[in-house]
Amino acid sequence: MPQNRKMAGRGFIKTLTSDPVFGYLLVLPILLWVIATVGYPLISAIYTSFTNLGFLGASADFIGIRNYARVFQDTRFWSAFSRSIVWTLSNALLQTILGFMTALILNQRFKGQGFARMWIILSWIVPTVVVAIIWRWVLSGTFGVLNYILENFGLVSDPINFLGSIKYAMVTLIGINSWRWFPFLSIIILATLQTIPEDQYEAADIDGAGALQKFLYITFPFLKPTLTVLGLIGTLWSINVFDIIWMLTQGGPSGVTTTLPVYIYEKGFKAFAMGEAATASAIMFIFLVVFSLLYVRINKMGKEEAAWW
Repeated sequence: MPQNRKMAGRGFIKTLTSDPVFGYLLVLPILLWVIATVGYPLISAIYTSFTNLGFLGASADFIGIRNYARVFQDTRFWSAFSRSIVWTLSNALLQTILGFMTALILNQRFKGQGFARMWIILSWIVPTVVVAIIWRWVLSGTFGVLNYILENFGLVSDPINFLGSIKYAMVTLIGINSWRWFPFLSIIILATLQTIPEDQYEAADIDGAGALQKFLYITFPFLKPTLTVLGLIGTLWSINVFDIIWMLTQGGPSGVTTTLPVYIYEKGFKAFAMGEAATASAIMFIFLVVFSLLYVRINKMGKEEAAWW
C-alpha cells in the first residue's frame, strides 16, 4: 500500500510539472512584482511626458505632444544624447579591452594568482561615493597626488585640472568609470575561460597551432556568447550611469559631461520641468528598446549564418 501511494504521488507530480498552467503559476508572483515595480513607474512616466507637470506633487494638465516638440528642438538634449553615445561606446571598448587582458593574465599560472584574483574585484565593490572621494583627491589640481608625480618627473610644468577642464573632463570620467567596472568583466570572462577544456589546447599544440590560432579557433568561440551578453548588459548599464558623473563634475564644466541621465535630472529637479524630463526619459527608453532588439536580432542572424555555413 505505501508503495502504491508513493507511485501515485510521483505520477501526480509528473502530471503537474508537465502542465503549462503550473509553469505560469510559478512565474506569476515575480511577473506581478515586475509589473508593480517597473511597469507602473514606466506607464506613469510616459503619461507624465504628455503633461505640463512642473514638480512632483503639483497639479498638471494634458498638453499632448508639446513636450516632445520642445525636447526635440532643444540643442542641449541632442548634445547630451551624442555625449551618451560617446560615453557608452568609449566605456564599452575600454572596459572590454582591460577586462579581456586582465582575464587572460589571471588565467595563467603564477605566484600570487589566488591573491590577484581575489583583490582584482576591489574597485568594483567600493561604493560610488568612496570612488568619487578617492579620485577627487588623486586628481585635484591643487593637492592631487597625480599632479604632484607628473610635476616631479617633469612631465608637466603646471598642474592639470582633470575634472575642471573642458579638454580632459570627459576623458577622465570615462577612465574612472572603466577602472571601476572592468574587474567585473574580468571575473566573468575568467569564469568562461576556466570552462575551456585543456585537451583542446593540447590537441592544438600537437597540430602545431600558434598562440594566435589557438585564440581565434578555441578561446574566442568559447568567449563569444559571454561577450555577446556582456555587450548588451554593459551598454545598458553604461548609458544609464548617473552617480559617478554627478558626484565628480555635475555635468560640467560648461556641460561637456552632461549625458542623458544628467540632462534628465537637471530638467526634472533643477529646472522643475518634470514633464520634459519624463519626455526625455521616454525617448531614451524607446532608443534602448530599439537598440536591444536590433542587438539581439543581429546576433541571432550571425548565429544562423554561422550554423548554415
